[in-house]
Amino acid sequence: MTELIPGAEPWSGGDGPHGVLTLHGFTGNPGSMRSMAEALAGAGFAVELPRLPGHGTTIEDMLTTRWDDWLAEAEAAFDRLAARCERLVVVGQSMGGTLATWLAAHRDVAGLVGINPLIEPPAPEAVAMLRGMAEQGEALMPGVGSDIADPDVVETAYDGTPIVPLLSVLDALEVLAPKLGEVTCPTLVITSRQDHVVPVNNSDFLAERVAGPVERVWLERSYHVATMDYERADVEAHTVAFARTVTATA
Repeated sequence: MTELIPGAEPWSGGDGPHGVLTLHGFTGNPGSMRSMAEALAGAGFAVELPRLPGHGTTIEDMLTTRWDDWLAEAEAAFDRLAARCERLVVVGQSMGGTLATWLAAHRDVAGLVGINPLIEPPAPEAVAMLRGMAEQGEALMPGVGSDIADPDVVETAYDGTPIVPLLSVLDALEVLAPKLGEVTCPTLVITSRQDHVVPVNNSDFLAERVAGPVERVWLERSYHVATMDYERADVEAHTVAFARTVTATA
């Protein structure tokens, strides 16, 4: 087995009656969501933070993985929580937000939290360009990790972006978009006003199309990886409060 990047280990914790699944982003690893997971566990939730296949080791390991691999891992972690918890909340950042939204559209979920989520299908021209690059044998583009305003914090994401795995995510967005109306649970959307990875309109796309009630939180000082940035404590506090509200016994 390829050695893990320090801090990229999957994490399980907490022992409450309700659970929270936390999901990291594309080319990142559980390290970007570890503080969030620990805050939720400290608030009395059972928490699963899986490492998505191909992440947290070397970028070569990611080249052969696809959306279906990451979704299968997220579903497995969800099922582990569902086996021991009454109600579940799904929390995801970036592509983790894509996975969390997919689960909210297909499973019994008490609440959804998207932190700078990747949701809106891209322009066909952009997809065609990527497919052309892949057909010409190009495997990688420049990396998208560590978009953080705080200069003292670095995300241990990969330096490159695998093109074919990325295309599998973009294909999944096309399938997910028509299903957003099937998300009937409450949704919390946390959005950085300055995001150099996922355009802000992705958050709007999600908020405008889900069927359940929506709460919006805007971040003024953080970039894409908001769970590691200046306002990470606020992100955690809003997420914990939301999870407590949606899992409260009526």
